[in-house]
Amino acid sequence: MDPFSIEMPGRILFGRGVAAQAPDLIRAFGDRGVIVHGASFARSDWLAEALDGCALMRWPSRGEPTLPDLQEALGYARAFDPLWIAGVGGGAAMDLGKALAALIPAAGDPLDHLEVVGRARPLHAPPLPFVAIPTTAGTGAEVTKNAVIGLPDHGRKVSLRDHRMLARLAVVDPALTDDCPRAVTLASGLDAVAQVIEPFVSCRATPYTDALTRGAMAPGLAALVQLVDGPQDPADERRRAARDAMAWCSLSGGLALANGGLGAVHGLAGVIGGRTGAAHGAICGLLLGPALNVNRDRATGPARARIDAACAAIASVLGGSADDAPARLSDWARGAGLPSLRDMGVGRADIAAVAEAAAAASSTRGNPVPLATADLARILDMAGAGE
Repeated sequence: MDPFSIEMPGRILFGRGVAAQAPDLIRAFGDRGVIVHGASFARSDWLAEALDGCALMRWPSRGEPTLPDLQEALGYARAFDPLWIAGVGGGAAMDLGKALAALIPAAGDPLDHLEVVGRARPLHAPPLPFVAIPTTAGTGAEVTKNAVIGLPDHGRKVSLRDHRMLARLAVVDPALTDDCPRAVTLASGLDAVAQVIEPFVSCRATPYTDALTRGAMAPGLAALVQLVDGPQDPADERRRAARDAMAWCSLSGGLALANGGLGAVHGLAGVIGGRTGAAHGAICGLLLGPALNVNRDRATGPARARIDAACAAIASVLGGSADDAPARLSDWARGAGLPSLRDMGVGRADIAAVAEAAAAASSTRGNPVPLATADLARILDMAGAGE
């Protein structure tokens, strides 16, 4: 067995109702902090009210954070001089919160530490304690050591990364996702499914990531189908059970990608998101089926066996055979409401440039087999860029 390492937050709480423990645990970090939340303040009111007596700054993350967003928030947060940062929301709130926790003590320009377009210098001061409380099930960002930041001027998304950026506390309460809108559930859920499938088939898979992903693929997809196609009453017991399973799938995928690898889906998605601003989960949902098809055509031996197992897991939920599972997944996702890549702003004229950029992406290095630029272009064409 090859050596491997395991990185995760200092403490993870999982289960319906565990959010009630968060306020007392946060107080242990001090009486002055920043709550980063989504566009609506109301979704984090419960935490602010429970932290009565603490000095709080609340900051909205209205979309996937860009460098200008980060710089603005950083200016206010440094002036506030917090002792901790809490992210309450989806992946955008997690990423912005992690970035603030890392950069407030660093006192320099974010570009000193951003990868690819920045100087990628290590943090010269430990981050502030970060507490992650997700309200969507998808990105798994509550358990990863990086923050993804968009650079509109470069048409790219890049990471701020340091093992010390792992949350001190991650509170994963499926009840916080119960009223998530259908469109958000679909996009974020497809991201969660992609993030258990890609680490499972990745050339960087380990026994630890296998333990997380092998048993999460089919239940995660089944939960997503239930949430998207089943009864929409939040009080329905089947829906609550599906929310719980979806939250577990998301957490498992976050831990797996943090300790293993991803693949072409995320390599392409990072480039597309940077160019278009389209929702990351929706992009991943469009690319997953085509990427499985292209990888299966190129893979042999153990890599092919893993891809076949992932396809069998999809078929166990959507029906049909493992051979047609990638196409069934794509058809289901489009039928559920995902637009095509062309609708997102990626047309035939963009295919070559996106494929070339994705070939150099760090996520692509975890793909089960090496893919040529032509293979990546084929994935894009199959996902609707050529429509």
